[in-house]
Amino acid sequence: MTTPLDAAPPGAAAAQAARRTPLVVVLLVAATFVVILNETIMVNAIPRLAADFDVSLRAAQWLSTIFLLTMAAVIPVTGWFLRQVTTRQAYALAMTVFCAGTAVCAAAPLFEVLLLGRVVQAAGTAVMMPLLMTTLMTVVPEADRGRVMGTVTLAMSCAPALGPAVSGLILGFGGWRLIFVAVLPVAALVTIGGLRQLVDVGEREPAAIDWTSVVLAAAGFATLVYGLSEIGGASAVVPAVCGGLGVLLVAAFVVRQLSLQRSGSPLLDLRALSHRTYTLSLLVMAVGFMAMLGAMILLPVYLQQVRGLSPLRTGLLVMPGGLAMGLLGPQVGKVFDRVGSRPVVVPGAVAILAALVVLARIEPTTPYAALLGAHVLMMVGLAAVFTPVFALGLGSLPPHLYSHGSSILGTLQQVAGAVGTAAVVVIADARTRGLMADGVAGVDAVVGGLRCAFLAGAGAAVLVVALAALLPARVSATEG
Repeated sequence: MTTPLDAAPPGAAAAQAARRTPLVVVLLVAATFVVILNETIMVNAIPRLAADFDVSLRAAQWLSTIFLLTMAAVIPVTGWFLRQVTTRQAYALAMTVFCAGTAVCAAAPLFEVLLLGRVVQAAGTAVMMPLLMTTLMTVVPEADRGRVMGTVTLAMSCAPALGPAVSGLILGFGGWRLIFVAVLPVAALVTIGGLRQLVDVGEREPAAIDWTSVVLAAAGFATLVYGLSEIGGASAVVPAVCGGLGVLLVAAFVVRQLSLQRSGSPLLDLRALSHRTYTLSLLVMAVGFMAMLGAMILLPVYLQQVRGLSPLRTGLLVMPGGLAMGLLGPQVGKVFDRVGSRPVVVPGAVAILAALVVLARIEPTTPYAALLGAHVLMMVGLAAVFTPVFALGLGSLPPHLYSHGSSILGTLQQVAGAVGTAAVVVIADARTRGLMADGVAGVDAVVGGLRCAFLAGAGAAVLVVALAALLPARVSATEG
């Protein structure tokens, strides 16, 4: 005989309730998905923007670069900021700023105004990422974090993967302004709905801010990311100078934080890095993120420059991979909750490696089915890696370091994305030029350059496999 749901034992009802994703996390995931989608949503619109504003393609590319720069500059401050305000206040500010930036972009009469709008958008986005992660770690029990973190993967990793596909679809119906016109009402509805339902989580920890740290973090990480983004450009001096200056400023920021830790009030508490599992998880995520963004840059280049596909068709071809990554995230999380990290992460890392090896063998006539299969395999592998590693890494920290750990993770993602993008562009370009100098025809030279860059990505995936094998199955009793 079955027992009616309303007659279930109190203990069973409590367990069932515990397995539900908290509403506050669902709302934050929805908002974070919308804002992070914009990190890569301009990729397919660059040629049209260059023509409309009469600027070079490299100048138009700044609409993506400026987003990364702003994120890298703002995220280090969010660890401190999230301890000064309530959950609702942080959410309201982040989403209001994002909506304002989106409105500016949609109405921008000048290219400079559009750049400003992207800066404002990114400032709001930079707050949402750590807010989501910190809230999740606070309200979700450890035994259920894998499943819930799988849902978070939809926002943290699937959204950037879907950005080019979404923009490709939108551009099939109108101009680049339609991208922002489509995003704005969705963001506004998510903001209003969230403010109606959101409740405050955790306790405020008011503390004075060290403005020297703010300046060093903003200038250091932004300059470093800018230097990396300029690699492969017309000048070799700019990336060398900016990259070197960025490294020096980041080093000064680290020294400053280590000094402030003795007084108990650092802007970004680097003691999170003393937890081995967290640091190892950071490395896995950083290298995996580099491989993902590298492939996101290379595959559209191949499809559009070599195969002649339109942005719309390119978006349709890469969309299944992004959807697979998002849909599998919660299922991967459930498996992680049952069996631990290594049985999930190691096969996922091997899948990423296999996909990149396949892409490293592309030809000008490679069947689209093979390209689609390799892309889906890579995205499934990334879901199998990111979901458990997010939960394992942050779960190894004590609660008072959650906001700092989330901020370090977000900052490293931006830097890793810049490194991955710069690396594949430089490798592909150098190999293409070398082949052309040897007399190889244009298209074949481009394909040869892309193969070389994909092979470098496969090398990074080997490192992901090795690091994944070192991860513990679960957070040890001495951590978290």
